[in-house]
Amino acid sequence: MTKKLETSIWKLGHGRLIRLSGRSVIMGILNVTPDSFSDGGEFDSLSSALKHAEAMVGDGAEIVDIGGQSTRPGAETITAAQEQDRVLPIVEAICEAIDVAVSIDTYRATTAKLSLDAGAHIINDVWGFQKDPDIAAVAAETGAGVCAMHTGRERTKLSDVLADQKLFLEQSITRLKAAGVPDEAIVLDPGFGFAKNPAENIELLARFDELKLLGYPLLCGTSRKRFVGHFTGQDEQNRDIGTAATSVVARLKGASVFRVHDVSINRDALNIADAVLEKQNSTNGSIHVNL
Repeated sequence: MTKKLETSIWKLGHGRLIRLSGRSVIMGILNVTPDSFSDGGEFDSLSSALKHAEAMVGDGAEIVDIGGQSTRPGAETITAAQEQDRVLPIVEAICEAIDVAVSIDTYRATTAKLSLDAGAHIINDVWGFQKDPDIAAVAAETGAGVCAMHTGRERTKLSDVLADQKLFLEQSITRLKAAGVPDEAIVLDPGFGFAKNPAENIELLARFDELKLLGYPLLCGTSRKRFVGHFTGQDEQNRDIGTAATSVVARLKGASVFRVHDVSINRDALNIADAVLEKQNSTNGSIHVNL
């Protein structure tokens, strides 16, 4: 399952494409929930959600990721109908008003299908397409781009951080491929913060380049996570600088897509990382700076 792919284009639903090679791509977070850990209740009205999506796109987001079920530890589980009531009007409004790729953050097949019907392009599943047995088929049938995330929840993890990543994500890939999802539609997310302690998270970041052996583009989702606070001493509202630092590290180690709350600060940081990588990959001599 460690086939090496040279995927430079992420194929999404409705014929949309995102170029991944040579630059970083930002996915802006839009939680339309009352209880998300850092922005709960801020964007749960149609007008506030649309305004925030427009602002993130203006700051450089190429994807808006919409979630109606909080995934913070201990969050209340809502019904599929409740989730759909929250997300579907906002998915439809953003797809009509803004030229941006829209991702639906859900593990439910019904929510994913209705969101794709409403115009969404990507299914972002925090259970790696392993919780709902029908969701991989929805991805294949709709032609959606997919992001399969690793989690340590409700399972026994292997002691080695990267071995557990390989074990879980290869199971996700197998399910997606069996359903008919093409390689070009698949992005993998190592799931920072999902049943991982600070030591495991920082080891995962330090060894992020080893994930490239799985053969698919990688998403980094560290934004405002608890481990960022552990190492910076900052609360949820003041972790964007620490997040940007993790984004740069992950970019230099091979990440392509970055799921963040504060698009502007991460865009600036990743522009520097992109410039460094471009120079490393260039054969055009030395850098000349006019002071």
